Amino acid sequence: MYDLLVVGAGPYGLSIASHAAAAGLRLRVFGRPMASWRDHMPRGMFLKSEPWASNLSDPAGRLRLDAYCAGQGVAAEHGEPIPVEMFAAYGQWFARNAVPEVDERTVARIAPCPGGFEAVTEDGETLHARAVALAVGVMPFVELPAALRALPASLVSHSSHHDDLVRFRDRDVTVIGGGQAALETAALLAEQGTRVRVLARADQLEWNDVPPPWQRPWWQRARAPHSGLGPGWRNWFYSERPGLFHRLPEARRTRICASALGPAGAWWLRDRIEPVVEVQLGHEVAAARPVHGGVRLDVVSGGAGSEPSGSGRALRSLETEHVIAATGFRATGERLRLLSDELRGSLVTVADGAPQVGRDFESSCPGLFLAGLVTASGFGPAMRFVHGATFTASTLVGGVRRHLSTGTPGGTIPAPSGRGRRGAAPAVRP
Repeated sequence: MYDLLVVGAGPYGLSIASHAAAAGLRLRVFGRPMASWRDHMPRGMFLKSEPWASNLSDPAGRLRLDAYCAGQGVAAEHGEPIPVEMFAAYGQWFARNAVPEVDERTVARIAPCPGGFEAVTEDGETLHARAVALAVGVMPFVELPAALRALPASLVSHSSHHDDLVRFRDRDVTVIGGGQAALETAALLAEQGTRVRVLARADQLEWNDVPPPWQRPWWQRARAPHSGLGPGWRNWFYSERPGLFHRLPEARRTRICASALGPAGAWWLRDRIEPVVEVQLGHEVAAARPVHGGVRLDVVSGGAGSEPSGSGRALRSLETEHVIAATGFRATGERLRLLSDELRGSLVTVADGAPQVGRDFESSCPGLFLAGLVTASGFGPAMRFVHGATFTASTLVGGVRRHLSTGTPGGTIPAPSGRGRRGAAPAVRP
């Protein structure tokens, strides 16, 4: 029986695995390294986060993004966005150098068993572990507006369903949403010759400011410190003190997570949108149905937040060949479908439907630990970004060790080796 099974090989899963290996835990890691970044983001996209806030976490802090970029002859500089392709390659490099071998099979089912958990892979192999860390990323939580859910996949898709957009060249596409995913998708479509429009519920688009210089006078730093989520004390608290955020009352945590760092476009994207992309603000899709050559959208306009029947609200129709919904993700416990019915049903949830997690990311089911977006209601907005992986990895692995010490006969667990993969400080491989 393994000490820990890590399910997921994105930034959170790989970081957790690196810390668990260094702690001497008997470990298995499942997932295709950086799959979401490789398979669900079109080429030409960039990281919205600063390079220094986009590191995966190894205990020694050696395998940073800037170290990888330097090896590729690229400078990872403040204020310069990093291509998604480079970040995905960085994550694969991290996996080769920081964690035991990753098994790329999918885990199809996790269920409780005596002494821990039983995991079944897609090809039927069964494994057992005393603890499980779920770091499944965002893909289980894709959210489509209710009005679009009945449309076939040929007419509607989520922005995360595409690793390229070439098939939409010279076609007519409508993008739903007003955040980074919607705006960057629209920019890439326009730049390849697609006729594209954006429908957003908001009355105006929000744009992030150009980040202030890294080196600033002390009084500017004191007024608005840099943080992994952007400048300012509030962002600093969210990004640098998730443990303190966890101590806030549950209702306040969920309220903050629903409103903080809302939809906004990166500063470097604005000039690629405003001159060339039609943006229709205060618009919401009320209904959609297939028609010859595409889909007809019934769109309510006249101001976000108004009642459809209220004064000033107008209903009109438009036709398009395809709809891309850049409408985010909703991380609820019931969407963790790889958990058995018994296990999923045992999870205590908070007001927004996310599983409740304790101070070390352990769910209400002892030994089942959660990481990433699904823990944002517990530890704050940082869990929606790569930056949150560092706090998560060290804290979660500490929680796993405590769990094993209370649940293992004799109350013992392996002592941290202080050494890297396969028992030695790893030589960094290209």
